[in-house]
Amino acid sequence: MAEYFSPGVYVEEFDSAGQPLSGVSTSVAGFLGVAERGPSEGLPQLVTNMNEFRKTYGSYLSDKQFGSYRYLAYAVEQFFVNGGSSAYIMRVVPADAAVAASDDPLFAIEARNAGAWGNQIKIVIESASKAKTQVYEVLGDNKYRVKNSAGFYAGDAINFITGETVVSASVVQVFDNIIELDEALPEDAVDNGLLPVKVLSTAEFTVHVSYGSESETFENCSFNSGAASYVDTKLAKSELISVTADDKAKLSKLFKKDGAPYSIVLSGGADGSLSGIDASSYMGEDNGPGKRTGIQSFVDNDQVSIMTVPGVTDPAVQLALVAHCEGLGSRFAVLDIPREKTKIQDVLTHRELFDSSYAALYNPWLQVYDPLEKRNIFVPPSGSVAGVYARSDSTRGVEKAPANEVIRGVSGLDVQYNRGEQDVLNPKGVNLIRSFSGQGIRIWGARTTSSNALWKYINIRRLFIFVEESIKSGTNWVVFEPNDERLWARVHRTIDAFLTRVWRGGALMGSSPSEAFYIDISRSTMTQDDIDNGRLVCVIGIAPVKPAEFVVFRITQKTNEQ
Repeated sequence: MAEYFSPGVYVEEFDSAGQPLSGVSTSVAGFLGVAERGPSEGLPQLVTNMNEFRKTYGSYLSDKQFGSYRYLAYAVEQFFVNGGSSAYIMRVVPADAAVAASDDPLFAIEARNAGAWGNQIKIVIESASKAKTQVYEVLGDNKYRVKNSAGFYAGDAINFITGETVVSASVVQVFDNIIELDEALPEDAVDNGLLPVKVLSTAEFTVHVSYGSESETFENCSFNSGAASYVDTKLAKSELISVTADDKAKLSKLFKKDGAPYSIVLSGGADGSLSGIDASSYMGEDNGPGKRTGIQSFVDNDQVSIMTVPGVTDPAVQLALVAHCEGLGSRFAVLDIPREKTKIQDVLTHRELFDSSYAALYNPWLQVYDPLEKRNIFVPPSGSVAGVYARSDSTRGVEKAPANEVIRGVSGLDVQYNRGEQDVLNPKGVNLIRSFSGQGIRIWGARTTSSNALWKYINIRRLFIFVEESIKSGTNWVVFEPNDERLWARVHRTIDAFLTRVWRGGALMGSSPSEAFYIDISRSTMTQDDIDNGRLVCVIGIAPVKPAEFVVFRITQKTNEQ
């Protein structure tokens, strides 16, 4: 409360209306799988197109080397082809994969992450000294009077070149034109000539890193650990390598009198083998923030709303993914059925493993062209389906069931199921993808794997995720506000305005907002104990629109008597 001391009129602003509440995105996908390169722990990386994916995670993988674990790149590509725009990727690495490294005595250099790709990295280092001078007088105690000390600073690595000899040292301090070093120069270091042959120079250099068509250049690198130009600091920005500078006493090997560049190659990188991958590789480990792997790495990501592990149909992995989605309550799992399970009973056997409204199963696999092997192959449908989810959300809204939608970029199906077979699979929650004459290949199912009839439709669960996450993120301002009737009224107005927009968008039933939803935040939803313990309880009910799954036209013959 403001204090008033002088007579007069005072104007104060206060908040009485609710805060604006925007809907969260529901079209961001999370992908987990084996890749040629890329980080395998920490936060999943965002890609918005296939060029970005290739730059970070490489290209397609061969069937011969990676078998059924090769489908990540194809799934991400299908996601973008079918309308997706944002995806977070986490790489899975076989346990026996190795990081390419150098055996160079000057630098500890490693490829940024594991894989044989690192063996193709080339590093070239060129001298690029910024300051040069000559010694006029030896003062003793490793102190030297020089012609000009400009550009020399404490901590700088320096080179003294005389004839074929290169001596390395570090600057201890600089005062006027006197430089103190940590090591002595040769006794005959003095050179008063107009064209000196004995040169004292700072040891800056330029690092060129290349991998295929990718290249990075880092200029003005130094061995001064206290400067922004320190090589470890500069190359921390590299997407290809990580570097740790070694003992400066060995750096005389780096700089040649003739200025010839210094080259380093990496070796020892390995992709690992299929035997190095199992369910635990995908399930991951929770090693704390920045160190999580596999599915666990998505815990810290609050953007993803669709999750898939393309082509991996191990029940342990799929159940872990579903548990992840259920636990967070903010995302939905798109699951593949094993390709070899084409018979109805085999499909149903796999289906019986799940009972969750946070997951959906799709079958069969889809035919696409493989640019790597120059032939058609069959890929799991989850990547394409995730793209259709994103497209449908963008064009129609999350309330629209992501079905009766064309799958782009596919030329065929691994199995052609007929209507009779779908009559068996659809009620069980298996969503088939079918080909219709003149209408393309379409998703022809919209059911979750839940046994609860209230949650049998995908769009219902995803609509609730949308509403819940939107309210959660849009009411963060409420925390620590005074918990009284005025706050309750503001919260009510905030949520009411949001749900009214959702209703007007066609996501809720009813001819009026009162028929579409209700909000109760009052003494009837909170006890005094709740209030005393800092709890604000708001009860919300919404009436979602269900999809027209079965369209029935009853037709009869009209006679003259009718």
